[in-house]
Amino acid sequence: MEYGIQLPVQSQSTLYAEPWETAAGPQDLVAVARAAEDAGFAYVAACDHVAIPRRLAAAMSTVWYDPVATLAHLAAVTRRVRLLSHVAVVGLRHPLVTAKQYATLDHLSGGRLILGVGAGHVREEFEVLGVDFERRGALLDETVDALRAALGPEEFPAHHGKFHDFDGLGQRPRPAQPHVPLWVGGSSPAALRRAALKGDGWLPQGDPRERLPSGIERIRRLREQAGAAGPFTVGALTEPLYIGRPSWHVGRRTLTGAPEALAESLRAYRAMGVGQIQVRFRSRDRGELLDQMAAFGAEVAPHL
Repeated sequence: MEYGIQLPVQSQSTLYAEPWETAAGPQDLVAVARAAEDAGFAYVAACDHVAIPRRLAAAMSTVWYDPVATLAHLAAVTRRVRLLSHVAVVGLRHPLVTAKQYATLDHLSGGRLILGVGAGHVREEFEVLGVDFERRGALLDETVDALRAALGPEEFPAHHGKFHDFDGLGQRPRPAQPHVPLWVGGSSPAALRRAALKGDGWLPQGDPRERLPSGIERIRRLREQAGAAGPFTVGALTEPLYIGRPSWHVGRRTLTGAPEALAESLRAYRAMGVGQIQVRFRSRDRGELLDQMAAFGAEVAPHL
């Protein structure tokens, strides 16, 4: 079972950001990405929001680094760790624009991109960019198809759909990977269907672990009915973690304890059929976060 991490600093929703992140910056992102690579993390991830309306700013904050720029910056200071958009709201942009950005990222990083996509949820973002919020699900379905073509091996990809139509337009550089993995985020019935039928993986959005088996089973049935073949990665977002006995209040939902005990708890995800877990750690500063990541890689991961 692989493990990855959503990067701190680059998104600062009050749901998960630690207080120290408000004063952090690029050097902290670089340190965390390098620590993730050293500790055996499969990927580092960055979120996507263009602009946050005032009505949501208090809860979501307006700190949302651009995922392409952020992951490209970190690609230059790492060598092996993969680069995940979790998730890119690809319906906000023309698929050729998205393909140009992410193909370049994959090319520059030597084939380390995982493209995570989602429908989005902030109405004002769609409205200001001239995109129909109410049709975002159908738009995402078609955009995934268009991106499959645009990120494939053809220099001159073609797609003819209801929302987008292109042919005879070349893009280079091509991705370094012959097939860019595309993981679908979301936990609605539509997102499960989209992941099963159009994706290479599923990124549930904050589902508690007791709800995961039903979603995994739904995806399995849909893929079986459709005759879908090939590898498929099931992901999960774990509870917040703190390795050891904390001397401060880390929140009631945080899993704490000895490495072996934490590993035993996390192995329950593997038993459900999960192939990769996304972990996050409670911390009071960057140093504590790096220590937690190192301890996870050295003391918890071997037991997974």
